[in-house]
Amino acid sequence: MNNKILMKLSAVLLGVVLLSGSLINVNAQNSKVKFIKGDQKVDVMIGGKFFTSYQYPSNMEKPYLWPVNAPNGSVVTRGFPLAPRPKERIDHPHHIGIWFNHGDVNGLDFWNNSSAIPAAKKGTYGHIVVKQIVKAKNGKKGTLDVISEWKDSKENTLLVENTKYIFSGDKTSYTIDHISTLTAANGTVTFTDNKEGMFAIRVDRAFEMPTNQPAVFTDSQGNPTTVRATDNEGVTGMYTSSSGKRGDDVWSSRNDWVLLSGTKDNVLTTFGFWDHPKNTGYPGHSHARGYGLFSTNNLGAQSYVKDHDKIVVTLQKGESLTLRHRFFIQSGKEITTDQANKIFKEFSALY
Repeated sequence: MNNKILMKLSAVLLGVVLLSGSLINVNAQNSKVKFIKGDQKVDVMIGGKFFTSYQYPSNMEKPYLWPVNAPNGSVVTRGFPLAPRPKERIDHPHHIGIWFNHGDVNGLDFWNNSSAIPAAKKGTYGHIVVKQIVKAKNGKKGTLDVISEWKDSKENTLLVENTKYIFSGDKTSYTIDHISTLTAANGTVTFTDNKEGMFAIRVDRAFEMPTNQPAVFTDSQGNPTTVRATDNEGVTGMYTSSSGKRGDDVWSSRNDWVLLSGTKDNVLTTFGFWDHPKNTGYPGHSHARGYGLFSTNNLGAQSYVKDHDKIVVTLQKGESLTLRHRFFIQSGKEITTDQANKIFKEFSALY
């Protein structure tokens, strides 16, 4: 009898152990956001699916998120210059994935710096170096904390950037909250009004706006870049803004949010940037081009619209500027104005 009782107790205990292990495994699998560290990159998985990769290779001028996938698996970022795809544009090699920087910091251009800039001209450009991945915490909301330095061509540090990426999502939508605190490291740092900024994405050909016209765009250094005309097969992009503007009219307007919708792989996808009321320069101006550059800029105003007040932000050594932005992407249906306003209200209350 005792042996039988012991066997029953053992079976019950084994079941409890197995159940506990099962529950632990289930909880681990239910961790919505998971980070996978690699060589100078951190992959971001949501619900077991690849979303994006935070990359900071030592031979590039800034860190970036690339590629960026929609929840249905479609890639929404351009491949060039890292992995060019057929029929896509090959202009502006500094437009890589999702990134954050500015065109005039103590007179240095961080935005336009790339491998295309000759060594003899690098002195007028700045670059960003990742110094430490402080935290990569998995969970329902995954948090990636990074310390970077904004440097001149002689490796002098102007700014220390503490960046927090907060990732979340479900089966049909992903969210990135990007909170950047920029601190003057060794002296006075001045951000001067410039249209080249700040939180930006360069999109896949499917999300460009259809056009048959070539165009020439000049950067803050006065360098022209020609964006050539191509055929419009599969090109379906359209901008919509909180100010009620659409298409090319969105460029230079001030907005709480701007959306870009298009169809790729037979799935309608909408994504956009949200500004935050606490940001300097709120509401930011929209640097939204039909050829696929899309950003929101809190430190550019008069450079977009001549009669707007010029923005100049000066930090003394040790002083900081914090900017907060949200990127949200949804597959399967278009984001409505009501939904976009609801997201803005939610984001505004968080930070």
